[in-house]
Amino acid sequence: MDDFKDKTILITGGTGSFGNKLARKLIKNSQFKKIVIASRDEKKQHEMRLELGDEKLEYKIADVRDRERINEVMRGIDYVFHSAALKHVPACEYDPYEAVKTNIIGSNNVFSAAVENRVKRVLALSTDKSVYPINAMGISKAMMERLVMSFGRSNENTIFNVVRYGNVICSRGSVIPLFLKNLSMGLPILVTDKTMTRFLLSLDQAVELVEYALRNGENGEIFVKKAPAANIITILKACTKLLNKTEKPFKLIGIREGEKIHEVLINSEEFNRTKDEGEFYKINSSAKKSYFEFLDHGKEKLKKESYTSELTTQLNENEVLEILKRNNDIKLFLNSLNKNG
Repeated sequence: MDDFKDKTILITGGTGSFGNKLARKLIKNSQFKKIVIASRDEKKQHEMRLELGDEKLEYKIADVRDRERINEVMRGIDYVFHSAALKHVPACEYDPYEAVKTNIIGSNNVFSAAVENRVKRVLALSTDKSVYPINAMGISKAMMERLVMSFGRSNENTIFNVVRYGNVICSRGSVIPLFLKNLSMGLPILVTDKTMTRFLLSLDQAVELVEYALRNGENGEIFVKKAPAANIITILKACTKLLNKTEKPFKLIGIREGEKIHEVLINSEEFNRTKDEGEFYKINSSAKKSYFEFLDHGKEKLKKESYTSELTTQLNENEVLEILKRNNDIKLFLNSLNKNG
């Protein structure tokens, strides 16, 4: 990440899984001037400060819902990684306006402050749930993506991009840590649907996607990293093997409110403006269109392709097990379980 030499970086939601991983990578591989970690969680900030101990990391209590505070934090910033969000699907479904306040209004506050303070580039994190959204969390993230495109159309000095993820191994809310924890503690194993599939992307690969978007992104474009997937029962069996446990019955509880059977990272409509770039997909933006092109121009022929956890490479039990064995975040998670257990 040589582009960050002598630059100041802001990570919103910086104490979360992605923000923590990105900060660690930047500390190792970049000659940045300063990283500002902005979040609402002072406890996690304190723990992160003690663990990383780098004097060029500055921690600020800030809620993206507070426009004035975000504008203060944005002063002197060159690059923004916007990862602050409400991500728990059932919680957002139960209290949808909370998702609106953080994921839509909060994002708008971040983007507006970035423009006002002449930030060079903003990279916003999104989710598969924004594609054909069926829940409040997905709808709010879809609106966040539309805001990125809107800001990209109206601002030339600040470049806005989105990176879109499916299931990230060991991130907050991922099913794998939940399986490992419950298996370790002898707690009931709950499965919503046996046909469910999930992408398997590591946090390191998530950061790779960010790096690629930074090097290649033009205003309003969305980036997706290709990844394999697996059936939920296959993932459960691999987790059981990883812990050297005997397979036990699981309880089928049915699809929860707002949950999808398969993750969709690119829908068939988006595939018309998607470019295959090897390990990545780039979804071209409507940000380049004029007002009249935006309203009146369409595509003569639609592609029927899409990119989903059902249609990508499917891993078997042993292949998932090998991925888990090699994953450093899984190793750290298991060590923490052993210490607490």
